[in-house]
Amino acid sequence: MSGNGFSLETLQGWMQNTLIFPGSTSSQDIEKHLQPSSRLQAVQRLGIYQRSYYLRLLQCLREQFPALCHALGEQLFTDFAREYLQTHPSESYTLYDLGRRFPGYLEQTRPDKNDPQNVRESWVDFMIDLASFERQLFVLFDAPGHEEKYMLADATVPDRLLQLQPCFDLGDYRFPVAGYYHQVRKGSDPLFPAEHPSAVAIIRKNYLTTTLPLTAVQFAFLKLLQQGDTIESALKQTALQIGLTVDEVYRSWNAPNGIRNRWLDAGLFVVIHPGG
Repeated sequence: MSGNGFSLETLQGWMQNTLIFPGSTSSQDIEKHLQPSSRLQAVQRLGIYQRSYYLRLLQCLREQFPALCHALGEQLFTDFAREYLQTHPSESYTLYDLGRRFPGYLEQTRPDKNDPQNVRESWVDFMIDLASFERQLFVLFDAPGHEEKYMLADATVPDRLLQLQPCFDLGDYRFPVAGYYHQVRKGSDPLFPAEHPSAVAIIRKNYLTTTLPLTAVQFAFLKLLQQGDTIESALKQTALQIGLTVDEVYRSWNAPNGIRNRWLDAGLFVVIHPGG
């Protein structure tokens, strides 16, 4: 790097701009900032960084959105990813947040965004939902979980001591994106699914991330728990929602093959101490 009186901040800004927008900088400007080596000119040295920088970022996005890359095809995915990176360049020393704004970017730049909702292309909706789901999955894969701090609950733990575990989230989509994702990860080449509301719970248990399909009622119940309601309160609200008595809902909840035991087995709940 040349020492022509540029501040570190100026040099960093210049370098980032040249990496994000190859061809935007003249060879004369490059030579002001970079020194040649014994074998390469300054322009050639920069070219190596420009190519490797984008290749690395594109590979990270493919790893964060594997099902979306499969659905779009690698070339079209790469085109979208390049445009995204130019609009939202990496802002952190870590690439963990690289895809954070990708689903929103796809929504904002969709070609039919100004059309009425009823005439928009459904395949675009599917791609946006799929990107949103994969981002959720990626975040939970590395989020703080129960493994080092909490004990997973079993069937002997009373409801009042149950709490949703920290590595948990809910997804509500227009398409069954979780099923499509799992088929792709198994090596299949599934067809695009038809539009159909789909709700899932995403959980990491013992460092393994899984998804559970949910009915609309189950989703609403878990949403209440996620917002801080107790199980007792959430069950009562669920009874009102579906038109059953509280006793009927409790019997269903506590049945041997009921949802309570299935969710405990899946690792949704950890044990909390009385009073917090």
